[in-house]
Amino acid sequence: MTAGLLRGRRLVVTRRPEQSGELTRALTELGAEVIELPTIAIAPPADCAPLDDALRSLASFDWLVFTSANAVAAVRDRLAALGLAAPTPAPRGASVGAATTAAFREALPWLELALQPERDFRAEGLLQAFEAVELGGASVLVPLSERARDVLVPGLKARGARVEAPVAYRTVAPPGLAARYAEIERAGFDLLVFASPSAVENLAAAVGELALRGRAAAVIGPVTEEAARKAGLDVRVRAEPSTTAGLVAALARRYGAAS
Repeated sequence: MTAGLLRGRRLVVTRRPEQSGELTRALTELGAEVIELPTIAIAPPADCAPLDDALRSLASFDWLVFTSANAVAAVRDRLAALGLAAPTPAPRGASVGAATTAAFREALPWLELALQPERDFRAEGLLQAFEAVELGGASVLVPLSERARDVLVPGLKARGARVEAPVAYRTVAPPGLAARYAEIERAGFDLLVFASPSAVENLAAAVGELALRGRAAAVIGPVTEEAARKAGLDVRVRAEPSTTAGLVAALARRYGAAS
């Protein structure tokens, strides 16, 4: 992509610093001024017991399924806290997309990727990928956010799998979010960039939907787009495919056409 294509654009990235590096670098290389506004902080479950019980019997599962890098980190941390080594035998790994796969390859190197969607990097795409697998009687562990959509788990159960889906983490609003947004708003910006529905929902809850109504937004996929439109945002850019690279390419196309 052409360097300088986004020069003069002020883009507000709402991802956590731990996850925004690739996106921030790519936008900066295209000339954008990136303003960081994390709208999500990760907290442990209110009750860790269901997740801990599942992890203690991890070797009994046929599949370990991840729908986010945050779930990977939560499992890694609980395994360490419990003093648990890699299970033998290890379950097969399934991932919603490349970023999640990269996260578990780094955090859980003993977990081998057996399944990942080719293009639709969300719960629906992962469920479709499982159509190629015989799930009757299979034991599946799906660590989830407390805000996870009710799509993957019932879909796997409908295919005959025995599914455990403990809450692995909570997404909460960082302290001072409303004040930080007000500061950014006063300075002015071109676009809010969202990579998850939780990011939209937390910001809307912190500042009120009236403050966001009509604000231009870019989103990473259809689920985030739905949350953004519900919050009154004007969605002008949607990634296709639903990846960081897809989001950067969509922004470049938008502003390239406008220049």
